[in-house]
Amino acid sequence: MRMIANIASLGLLLGFLASCVVSPQERAASLSGVVSGETHWQGTVFIDGDLVLEEEARLIIAPGTEVVFLPPAEGKDLFIERPNFPGSELIVLGTLIAEGTVEEPITFRFVDPAAPAGSWGGINLRESPETRFRYVRITQANSAIHSHKSKAVIEESRIENNLFGLRFNATEFLIRNNLLRDNGTAIRFHFGAPVIRNNVITDNEKGLFITSYPSDYFIEGNNIVGNRRYAVVLGEEVPDDVRMAGNYWGTDNPETIAAALFDGRKDDYLGKVLYGPFADAPFPSAGASWAP
Repeated sequence: MRMIANIASLGLLLGFLASCVVSPQERAASLSGVVSGETHWQGTVFIDGDLVLEEEARLIIAPGTEVVFLPPAEGKDLFIERPNFPGSELIVLGTLIAEGTVEEPITFRFVDPAAPAGSWGGINLRESPETRFRYVRITQANSAIHSHKSKAVIEESRIENNLFGLRFNATEFLIRNNLLRDNGTAIRFHFGAPVIRNNVITDNEKGLFITSYPSDYFIEGNNIVGNRRYAVVLGEEVPDDVRMAGNYWGTDNPETIAAALFDGRKDDYLGKVLYGPFADAPFPSAGASWAP
């Protein structure tokens, strides 16, 4: 039944995307293919299909820029198998600096602002030596940021209405002072070395999904509240306990906190989320300072 439901959902999404009207001007102004050298984006940038930032390339995105992803024209969605996604995406092998301001954040979105999550592929970091996001909003993607063997920082940003928010493996990732809201899964990782600190992780189906063998992680000072299915899920390759003391879980009742965790308390082959000692009140400084 779940497979049938997924196929039906995919059909609805494809039908929705097919109905999106892209103007000839937007299509004509769009980018695809390869970005080389040092490049600066400002204003509105349209991406049609897959755009690859080469290994030695450097892309700097100015405050106030909107990066808008179109339904791919025929022949432009070149990479659709894992670790890539169907739909237009930005594939980053080089250096990406996207730093907005409170007054002029940078936005990554689908061309139709009413489209659902999963309408474009994502920002896909592939062994990027440096990627920085600050004061950005990423919405409507399959995976807002997907990273493999990269070094990345995201701060003061809003990750909203994506199938996956931050999805990564084998990545040194600083995730600090962000709002991750209304995603299928806010943060999913394995073999990672993330610092996840002072974020608000709320109203997602799942808050954090740790799939296998986390190492060198630090998860503290976050408000992890109001996620619909689970606050934290441990995958079948997490046999060891996971340290998550020093977070706020929306309650001071240990039984209520434990009920929101899918870990060794529900399946004994899994480790347990060690959530204590925990904060008994929200961290006022957590989250993105410009989030409503």
